[in-house]
Order: sequence, then structure tokens, then C-alpha cells
Amino acid sequence: MTEPAPPAPRAVARAAWVGLALTGLLLVLSFRLPDLLDIETLSRRPWPGEDRVPPLRGYVDVKPWTSPETVRVVVLGVLAWLVLPRLACTVRWPVLLLLTYVVGLGWLLALAYVDGSEGIARVEAAPDEYLQTAQAVTDVPALLDGYIGRITYGEPDSWPVHVAGHPPGALLFFVALVRLGIGSPYGVGLAVTVVAAATAPGALVALRALGAEQVARRAAPFLVLTPAAVLMAVSADAVFAAVTTWGLAFLALAASATARRGTIGWGLVAGLFLGLGVFMSYGLVLIGPVALAVLAAVRSWRPLPWAVGGALVVTVVFGAFGFWWWEAYGPLTARYQAGLGGLRPQSYWVWANLGALLVSAGPVVGVGVACAVPRVRATVRGAVGERRTAVLLSLGAAVSLLVATLSGMSKSEVERIWLPWVPWLLVSAVLLPERWRRPALAVQVATAIVLQQTVFTQW
Repeated sequence: MTEPAPPAPRAVARAAWVGLALTGLLLVLSFRLPDLLDIETLSRRPWPGEDRVPPLRGYVDVKPWTSPETVRVVVLGVLAWLVLPRLACTVRWPVLLLLTYVVGLGWLLALAYVDGSEGIARVEAAPDEYLQTAQAVTDVPALLDGYIGRITYGEPDSWPVHVAGHPPGALLFFVALVRLGIGSPYGVGLAVTVVAAATAPGALVALRALGAEQVARRAAPFLVLTPAAVLMAVSADAVFAAVTTWGLAFLALAASATARRGTIGWGLVAGLFLGLGVFMSYGLVLIGPVALAVLAAVRSWRPLPWAVGGALVVTVVFGAFGFWWWEAYGPLTARYQAGLGGLRPQSYWVWANLGALLVSAGPVVGVGVACAVPRVRATVRGAVGERRTAVLLSLGAAVSLLVATLSGMSKSEVERIWLPWVPWLLVSAVLLPERWRRPALAVQVATAIVLQQTVFTQW
């Protein structure tokens, strides 16, 4: 059979310009329409003196541009922009993984420290977050057995917002930190950030296992210097992102294994990680299209039963202690509709969510996904090559998030809720025309710095 021809460079360039125009238009509409049309988006409850910035959940909070902390993050961003793309293409693979982790952790911490140590501690000290509840847990089996009954809204023993909105795996992560002696808001925030920085190396491991090492090397700077770093530092959703990213990496290792024991072993580990992810966040069932893209990239479905088996182990363990995932979904939906989620207008959020994503993941995502579109036909017709993997992964993530925003259960707050899909969307950056990549990376760095400097994001 004749190999499908790749799209002409002119078609990709045209797609890039269309993607850029649509990205700019969506960002302008997302930020400006609420004011122009007097739309009450209810992105957060109003407080006196706040200038809110929907579609982001936060308010305007401009920091001094000449502070040492800001100067430090600007210098780090510029140096990384100058050096990281070259190093990513030349250093040995183990060095690249270490480099992406170290630079990524530095980028997370530098951005957070624009607000001083409060940038690490503030979120975890909030009563709606997990830490205060985790500190009060003394009996884990009793916690699991009575978990669903406390999801309800407005009762004296109802869970706080974030605990109620997630399965118990999220809370148990923080319970584990407390049991390990990490119980201060600063210590917990630092631990979360250290875990979050493992997301980029996990995505690189997955890409290399799928036979796309060159894609991994070109994508590495975008995975590290993402504006999502502003939200990843101290956000529990960044922990979910790290867990699921490594779950997909293990799935890729299983799919590409040449020995049966490798398929079985890595498949089971992948299922355990991905199953744990679903028990940390209900929405992570939508990581499924990305998992299918991983298997499609190497045209192997052999790991699927083993991965399902690993996920079932997680399900049975939680169920044995009284928490069955599907039983929680009804109370969760009722709680969501009883709060701000039920009041936020779907007519705005169904598309403005994507505007928030373009801030969190960075504008390059809109252009990169647009560049994937001309390659869809060749991919479906059996194209081979590393860029096929980038197309499958990025479009798999895009499909997941379209389902999420159409569901009506993702209205606002998606700049951190959708963090687990951001690495796979960012892979699309390698599909940009070559002369676009360096400027696109600069835009990503600038977006992160401006976001940190001008918006109090709450996360």
C-alpha cells in the first residue's frame, strides 16, 4: 500500500495562521464579552474592591515588576528560552529527563515565589482545600465508608468544596503527607510542587516509548516552560496530572514492549496509576481518549486487558472499604448544581473554558492543534512517523476536553482542573512550522510571567 503523503508545508502554514487567528479571537471574546454584554459569569463570588478576570477564577493583582522575585523569574525564563531547546536536542536521554525535572521544578518555584513563601503556603492553608481536612482524619477505613454521605451540600458534616468535589484518593494523598510529618501549609505546598515537576519527564518517557524521541526532544522546552506552571505549583490537580502522565507513560512502555512479561508488568502498573488517577478526580475518566491514542500510536492493544485489570484492583480496594466510585457521581452532581457550578451560564462557559485553557496551557496550544488538523487524513489512512504520534496524542486530549466542556460539569476553574491534559496538548507544538517554534516558546514564557504578575489565580 502506498504511504499517504504528508500535508504540504503550505497547508500546515495556512493552518497555523488560522489557528493563531482563532486563538486570538477566542481569547479576546473570553475576556471582553462579559464586560461588553454585562454577562454575570460567576467565575467567583464577588468581593469589594476586586476586579475579576473571567474566564479565569481570580482577580487583577499587579505585582511590582522591579521586585527581586520578578527579576529572577524573568531571568530564568529568558535563559531557559535561550538554552533549553538546544540542550534538549543534544544531551543524552537520561540527562534530558533530569534536566527537564530540575528546570521544571525551578520554573514552578520561581513563579510561585513572586508572591514570596506565601506563593507556596497560601493555597494549602485555605479551609476549602485538603490539608485541614487531612489533619483531622484519624480513621481511614471509616473515612472511606462514610465518604459519599458527606458529599451533600450545606449539611453540618458536609465536606469542604474541594474534598466533596473529588473522590477520596485526592484527600488520602494529603493524609499520607500528614502521616509522614509534612503537615504545614508550606511543607505540603512544596511537596505538591515537587511531585508536579515530574509531569514533563513522564510525558517524555511516554513519547520515547512510542518511538517518538525526536518529538519528545522538540516538545521538552514547551512541556517545561508552560504557563500552566503558574497553576501547577501547589495545586492538587498538578498531582493528578503527574499520576496520570506516568500512568500513560507506563501504558506506552507496555504497548511497545517486545516481551510478554513487559506487556503484562507495565500494563498492570499503568492500570494502577490510571485507576488511582480516576479515584483522585472524577473527570479523569476522560483521560481515556489519550490512553487510546497511546495504544493507537504503536498499533498495539495487547496491554489493554492488563491495564483494565490494574484499574479494577484500585476499584476493588476502595470498594472493599465502602467507596464505590459510581455511587458517588449522583451526590456529586447534586452538590455541583447546588453551588456556583449550577448558576454559571453554560452559554458562556461552554466556549470560554477553552479561553481559560489557552491561558493556562499557553496560546501555542491553539496553533498546535490547528496544525494537527491537516495531518488527520494521513494519520487515519495509516501514516507512520513520529509526527503521527504527536497528532494522535494532541487530538486525543482535545477530544477529551471538548467532551468535558460540553458536559456542563466543567464551568470555570478549568485552568487547573484540566492540567492533566495539558502535556498532551503541548506535544502539538512540534507540529508548528519550524520558524514558528522559537517565537512560540517565547510567547509561552511571556504568558506565564504576565499571568503570574497580573492575576491572583487562587491556585
